[in-house]
Parts: sequence; structure tokens; C-alpha cells
Amino acid sequence: MRIYETMFIIDPRLSEEEREALVEKVKSIITERVAGQIREVNRWGLRRLAYPIAHQSEGDYTVILFTADPANVNRLEEFYRVTPQIIRWQTFRREDLEKKEKKAAQTSNVEQRE
Repeated sequence: MRIYETMFIIDPRLSEEEREALVEKVKSIITERVAGQIREVNRWGLRRLAYPIAHQSEGDYTVILFTADPANVNRLEEFYRVTPQIIRWQTFRREDLEKKEKKAAQTSNVEQRE
């Protein structure tokens, strides 16, 4: 299992309820199709975009931190591709967090032996 972070931007023309429902849908995709475990969900809300995307100058940002098997992460990317309400997304592996957890586990194992 690897640690991943996904950020996606939802079209701001949707209502707040529709945007929340889409975030819940992404969370269910991660837990059901990707077989991952969600660690953290950060809703940033409406933010100004660096450049216009789909004729929009704002977007609703969400960042989700999750663990999953690398073979299944592409299922999340496929969902993003076929969902027109999500105007941009990016998913990447958080090796820094994996290393930090591995180091903490090794330290705790050493302390338990002593």
C-alpha cells in the first residue's frame, strides 16, 4: 500500500450541494473501486485559478490523502476523465510521508527491543 494525494478542481457553476455530492462520490470511488483508505480530506472551497480553465476564473478545490494499491489508482483517474464537472485534477504518490512513517516504525521497533 502506498500513500497518495489527489487534488481536484470542481466547476464553480455547480451549487454547493452538488459540489459536496461530487466530493462524496470521489471519496466512495477511492474506498470502493480503488480499495483505498482515506486518511484526510481538505476542502479548500472556492479559490481563484492561476489561469482561466473552461472559461472559469475560480474553482472549488479539494485535496484527499489516501492509501491504496498502486495497481488500482488508475481507476480514480478514469473517473476524473469521464466527469465533466471536474475541470482539473492531479494524483501523485507521497513518498515523503511513506519514508516518515517507515522511519517512525523502525524507531518504535528499536525502542521496544530495548
